[in-house]
Order: sequence, then structure tokens, then C-alpha cells
Amino acid sequence: MKKIRTVNVVSAIFALFVLMLCFAAKAQAQEIYTANEKSLARHYAVPDWFRDAKLGIYFTWGPYTVAAKGNEWYPRWMHFKVPPESWQGKKPGYHIELLDWHTQNFGHPSEFAYHDMIPRFTAEHFDAAEWVGLFELAGAKFAGPVAMHHDGYALWDSQITPWNSANIGPKRDITGEITAELRKRGMKLITTFHHARNLQRYKGQSYEQALQKYGHLDMYHMYWNSHFPWVDGLATSSNDPELAILYGNMEEEEWIDTFWLGSLKEVVDKYQPDIVWFDTWLDLIPEQARFEFASYYLNAAGRWGKDVMITHKDRDMPYSFSVEDFEQGRRDKLTNLPWLTDDTISKQSWSYIEGLEIKPASWVLHDFIDIVSKNGQLLLNISPKFDGTIPEDQKAVLKELGNWLRINGEAIYKTRPWKIFGEGPTKMSNSGHFTKHVDYTAQDIRFTQNDNTLYAITLGMPHEEILISSLSLNNSLEHDAVTSVKSLNGNYIEYWKQDMDGLRIKLKANSPSQLAYAFSIQ
Repeated sequence: MKKIRTVNVVSAIFALFVLMLCFAAKAQAQEIYTANEKSLARHYAVPDWFRDAKLGIYFTWGPYTVAAKGNEWYPRWMHFKVPPESWQGKKPGYHIELLDWHTQNFGHPSEFAYHDMIPRFTAEHFDAAEWVGLFELAGAKFAGPVAMHHDGYALWDSQITPWNSANIGPKRDITGEITAELRKRGMKLITTFHHARNLQRYKGQSYEQALQKYGHLDMYHMYWNSHFPWVDGLATSSNDPELAILYGNMEEEEWIDTFWLGSLKEVVDKYQPDIVWFDTWLDLIPEQARFEFASYYLNAAGRWGKDVMITHKDRDMPYSFSVEDFEQGRRDKLTNLPWLTDDTISKQSWSYIEGLEIKPASWVLHDFIDIVSKNGQLLLNISPKFDGTIPEDQKAVLKELGNWLRINGEAIYKTRPWKIFGEGPTKMSNSGHFTKHVDYTAQDIRFTQNDNTLYAITLGMPHEEILISSLSLNNSLEHDAVTSVKSLNGNYIEYWKQDMDGLRIKLKANSPSQLAYAFSIQ
């Protein structure tokens, strides 16, 4: 009996050992990426679904909308009152200082701090189904929240920080509700992160000590690499364990591991985002921590069986495994590498403020078409109110954008750039971040293509004959002769002809007015 029992025990141990080896092998097979660029570069940076999708929508929304003043950096500016002479002659509107306004409307920050504002972020009218339905109506194929802005407030149900939307404020898992609605509609999820700036990097420093000069810049850049200024006696310098989490008043190593990286991992695990997007200041995070996140996310995506994407600004992630994003800007020429523009629907703040001026739909649409023609995609920001309502003027622009795409989307979705991005008299004055606005005309034409179909889109309503010089006979672009031309909104072409000067198209007098006119050309 003892011998039989011994054999059984040995067999059981051996079987357990084999099982452990199998689990280890399976786990190792799933862990494809390690935290170094050579390994991460094996990831294809730009999923095809992203290049097909073209349009995403996200929302800058948090406790700062309670004030509805200044912009989404209210948690920073509410602490500032700078002597006029310190601005060194900067023109009005450059600087923002809201200490007096905050004191008059809420109380001095020593009595009413930013964390006191959070319970007033009620979001009682937030309806995830309504919001995502609007995004879908606008033609977006991916959408999601500013999961965490510079202020360190989490718009998800978090175990990392008590300062989250499920615990305080709305008492709802905003990211979770949005994710569920996106999945129902087959849309992709983007979560954006701006929290690299949340760490308090100026402990014990005065305004003067913390002043950083960047060439021609001035007092605007005090405490520039932290969102909250260090002010003795205020919550921004508090050692209270909970307040320290919100205001980033922790040792850097602990903050990076538990807060910066911990927040990212938590969102990845809970919601499986298709895109993780990063704001500027990512370069303040040690490279190894950035690579650790990337490997964690990409390995998780491998287990999910999903093609995911990471973005960067200012070259603070390698192009080899991430996509470049331009804030309120774009390229002025066609590029080989696909890229992303993040822009806002308004002319001012990214978050809702009183008197927020919204761009006309033509502005948004023409910039979008120009972006797509140059191998870019658009992530458009909207600005909800603190109570969870989306203002009607913003809804109107989204609906107009969606109306155009329902008719002309064939020239946008699933397309790729042509040999050149376009032609026309209107030129951009700069390229990259924060490009200056230009007003396009019907003489400005942008191209896209899908297989053998070329699309030409006029950035305005053409009332006269259109001449597309790039499609002239025997020109240097070496394209085939045109065999057919159709307008995507119906049979509204009076005539078309191709000659040595270009392709000429004349619309019928009864052609419906459109913000941009799209033609398919064989």
C-alpha cells in the first residue's frame, strides 16, 4: 500500500509540474513584448481600422467645468494673481489669473480649494447612450473620455485614487458607461491621459524660484512642469494622504509607479481601450516607465486579440510603435507616416466655459478633409457642461458634420492618400502644432482614393465651372485618362471634360448646396 501511495504521489507531483510548465509556456507566449524599443517596435503602430475610421470624438469634462471660467486649466489658474509688470508687456489675453474671481465666487483657495469643487461636478444629466448616439450620428468611428486631465481626477471607477467619478462627484463610472455604449454600436474606445503633469515638482519653491523662462516666454510658465503651483498653507502643498494623491504631492518614484503607471494599467485592465492617447509632458516620465506601460498594454491587447494604438506628442514616444499627434494643428503636406490631429470644436477653451464660441461646421469639415488628404485622422473634442448636458450649438455642428458624411463618406472612410493631397490657392502658413486657421474656398480641392477610384473634394460650394489642374491630360502625375465623373450626392453634373488644362466639371443649377462637394472619378 505504501508503494502504491508513493507512486500516486509522484505521479500527481509530476502532473502538477507538467501543468505548471504548460501555464508558464502559455503565459510566456502571451508576453510578446518587453519594455525596450527593439521589442516594442515589432508592434505595427497604425492599425488598419484606425486609418479606415478617420474620425473620433472625445470630451474634456471634469470638475473644472463647475467654474466654467478661463479654461480646463482652471485648477491651476485659480491660484494665480500676478503683478501686471511681471507679464513683461504681453498683450491682453495671453495670461490667465483667476485668484480674485475664484475668491469672489467660491472663496479664497485656503477656504475653498479645488477638491471642494469636485462634489459639485454632479453630471446629473449625463446619458451615455445619448452621448454615444450623438457621436455615431456625427460620423465618428471611435470615441471616449479625457480619462484623466492634469488635475488628477479619474473619470472612471478607480482603486488607485479616491478622487474618481464613481466615488465623488457624479457617483458614476463615466468611462465604463461610455465604453458599454460604444461596444453596442461596434465603435472603438479611446482613453486620453494628461496626468504626466500632475506630479508636484516644485516642493518648497516660491513663484520666483519656480519661474522657468523659455526664450520669449515669461510668468505664464511658473511651475510649468506641474499643474498645481506649490503654495504653502494651501491644499496644493498638503501632506494629507488623500489630498496628496490629488495634488501630486508625493515622492516621484512612488508617484510614477503607483499613480501614473497604476492609473494606466487600471484603465487598460478594466476597459480594454483601442487607443491610449498621451498629452504633452510625457517626456517628464522616465523612458523605462513609458516603455513598461507600452509593453503592458500591447501584451494585454495580444491576449484580447485586438489591434491597438498608442499616440505621442513632441516625439516623446518612438515612431516605431506609436503615432504622432498634433494639437490644434496638422501637416501642410502629404506624409508617408499616418498621423492624428486633436482639435476642439470651439475657438477657445477645450472645456466648457460661459460664452464659449463654437466653430462653424464648415471650419471643422474643411480642416477634417484637409487632414484626411494628407494621411491624417481627426480626434475632435467637445465641451459638455458640468451637469452632463452638451450645448445645442455643439450638437448642431456635430449633426451637420454627420449629415455631410452620410452623403459623402465614401470619399473619406477607408480611403488612402493619392499622389498629391490637393491643389488650390489657399496655403497654410505653418505646419505642426497650433497651426493658424485658413478659410478655404471652392477652388481648393483635396484628393483621396480607394482602389481605382479617385475622389476630388472642393472645400466650398462650387457655383462656377471647376477646373482640376492636377488631372490634365499628359501631365507629370502619369494618371490614366478619366472615364467617368459622378457627384456623390446625386446626379447633379451638367457636364465634365478632360483637356490639356485639367478636368473641368460644371454642376447643374439645381445642385443642392453643400459645405464641400465630393466627386468620384474613374
